[in-house]
Amino acid sequence: MLSASTIATVKATVPVLQTHGETLTRHFYAIMFRDHPEVRPFFNPAHQASGTQARALAASVVAYAQHIDRLEALAGAVPTIVHKHAALGVLPEHYPIVGKCLLQAIREVLGEAATPDILDAWAQAYGALAQILIGAEEAIYQANATRTGGWRGTRAFRVARREVESDVITSFYLEPVDGGALPSYQAGQYLTVLTTLDGVAMRRNYSLSSAPGQPWLRISVKREAGGVFSTWLHDQTQIGQVLEVMPPCGEFVLNADRLAAGAGLVFVVGGIGITPALAMLESTVASGRPITLIHAARNSAAQAFRARLEDLAKRYASLKVHHIYDQPLAQDRPDAVGLLDATRLAQWLPAGSDYDLYFLGPKPFMRSVHALALDLGLQPERLHWEFFGPKEALDEAA
Repeated sequence: MLSASTIATVKATVPVLQTHGETLTRHFYAIMFRDHPEVRPFFNPAHQASGTQARALAASVVAYAQHIDRLEALAGAVPTIVHKHAALGVLPEHYPIVGKCLLQAIREVLGEAATPDILDAWAQAYGALAQILIGAEEAIYQANATRTGGWRGTRAFRVARREVESDVITSFYLEPVDGGALPSYQAGQYLTVLTTLDGVAMRRNYSLSSAPGQPWLRISVKREAGGVFSTWLHDQTQIGQVLEVMPPCGEFVLNADRLAAGAGLVFVVGGIGITPALAMLESTVASGRPITLIHAARNSAAQAFRARLEDLAKRYASLKVHHIYDQPLAQDRPDAVGLLDATRLAQWLPAGSDYDLYFLGPKPFMRSVHALALDLGLQPERLHWEFFGPKEALDEAA
């Protein structure tokens, strides 16, 4: 437990962290990658180049300092961090590296303002946080290893099938090389795929795009402009190729209590956001509960799984599916054209209020959906989302 003086010292650093936080975190990453290149595979270089990783970490450092005397206020963020760490294979021995580099960055960026008392307080604060995360991550590692079909670390999977889902999305069906059982997982979770390209080790998370219970694991990957990993998967990964894979992780899953209470479901997704939503849909559609899915895409050439969605809608009267395209092709027949707005969302949302809304896609899309949902009177506790990449606030209210 942190002492009162340590807590007070850390909280006193909040103003300077608010001013210099992003400078500090950028310097932190520069130090860590220079002195410990072995940790680079845990980070997406695109997030580093865009600055989103540094901004996200700066916000997290400030939030931790602000709430260090009442960490329960940060409880909602911990599962996301823990699952991302576990998915990537972060281990206890990585934490001292981060701690050392963080303190060095504080000392070098703040200069004389980084007094011995401040450095000591932050060392204690970081150590306390590290122990919380290490314990929670170990619990996930143990759970993944002990469940039927589970494993710890990496496991070899063979690409058994490839299917082109759209001009930019391809599905990869993965079967274990050892011929063993597959683990159960929760719809909405993701896999981490590892590879080395041009001598650079890389790890990327991809949502499982089908419901549990299949004889394979399926990921559906969008070819990202300039995306080294996604381009390699699309262009180089062929049937029979072996990939190293980490166990399923992720806390963006359906609320079990609300499902048990019979609540309806609404999915509002943009582009590749359809992948976890489809797994969630497939795992619940036979229940007969009312489900609405709204898929925003550029056009039919870019949209994945439309045929699958329409097939499910024909089979289950309780499912309503709507497609909206902002750049439709001449032959396209979407339900609406343009961007999703309040009028259209209100028209497609089910009557009543006994449903939960799950939304995901590109960040601008998610910010818009979040604002629209609140403006239409949906309760914040009924809204669920997951960001692609570092977690950032949707807006000040979030």
